[in-house]
Amino acid sequence: MEVMQVLHMNRGNGETSYAKNSTVQSNIISIAKSITEEALIKLMNNTVMESMGIADLGCSSGPNCLLSAWNIIDAIHATCRDANRPIPELSVALNDLPTNDFNYIFASLSEFHDKLEREKGSGFRQCFVSAVAGSFYGRLFPRRSLHFVHSSSSLHWLSQVPIDLENENGIATVTNKGKIYISKTSPQSVLKAYAFQFHKDFSEFLRSRSEELVPGGRMVLSFIGRNSSDPTTEESGYQWELLAQALMDMAKEGIIEEEKIDTFNAPYYAPCSGEVTVAIEAEGSFGVDRLETVEIDWEGCLGEKSYDVKSKSEAISRGLRVANTIRAVVESMLESHFGENVMDELFRRYGEIVGDYFYERRPRYGNIIVSLVRKG
Repeated sequence: MEVMQVLHMNRGNGETSYAKNSTVQSNIISIAKSITEEALIKLMNNTVMESMGIADLGCSSGPNCLLSAWNIIDAIHATCRDANRPIPELSVALNDLPTNDFNYIFASLSEFHDKLEREKGSGFRQCFVSAVAGSFYGRLFPRRSLHFVHSSSSLHWLSQVPIDLENENGIATVTNKGKIYISKTSPQSVLKAYAFQFHKDFSEFLRSRSEELVPGGRMVLSFIGRNSSDPTTEESGYQWELLAQALMDMAKEGIIEEEKIDTFNAPYYAPCSGEVTVAIEAEGSFGVDRLETVEIDWEGCLGEKSYDVKSKSEAISRGLRVANTIRAVVESMLESHFGENVMDELFRRYGEIVGDYFYERRPRYGNIIVSLVRKG
């Protein structure tokens, strides 16, 4: 699978679009907001800047893209106001893969700039927003051109299917029978391949950003992870397990070929905090200022705000909503492998399976938030 060619959130503003089904990601941005503000305050307290380079990596499209930019600008405005200092010129680069729906972002920029000037004043006329298409698992910006990097709900996506699971032609070389991600039944070679690919990719991400950030520059990254060291736990990626169930049900009825399931491996990995820390220390360019793991439910609520399902019909309704949030993110990959004509049926079944699961459990994602500073 060529991830750069097939991975993108569902475009537009339709019922299965990312724009309409990204509440989970929006809530993750909100959860990390205080850590982002803290990092920006520390950055700006250490030096007075006439201009400031900012990058949001894996920005996607829809309202969340400019929400992250707004939160960053809001924190800069508050810090300058409290310190009675002028607002620096801001260069905000929005990055995602070339297949991203950048047109949606561009169409929103006029309203975004109007809101900035209306709510923040004329000082924010000097805020220059641009788009940079490319993989963040490599260089994107000139050396020492950035002061602050943000990324939310992106780094759990790998640059490719783990190297040891398929050959250069995209043909599976290790069978993870009936599964599309790590599972309790997966061979140890599958677990090792995923862990190795994450370490390789995350290390390359850090190396690339170390070139682009100024000394003392900061990053705040948030992505799906897990509390347990065991990658087969439910919090690690059980949404993939249930999706595999829906696919296998369709294979049993002859709607799709079972071989197609065996040859699909999701380019995704939810690491534990220990794996993240090991990669950061091994790469060596960054110090960890703060690292937290929080739990949210599959609809994006924090643990204490989540609620129990009261009836089977409510469970199915919630399951169908969750299925749409997953569909908005992964449909492009599944469609390229299984075909466009089975997507509606797949996600209908998936929603019902997730609903049954909701009736019995209160499923959670683990979310890792890490604040890093570029060493001098």
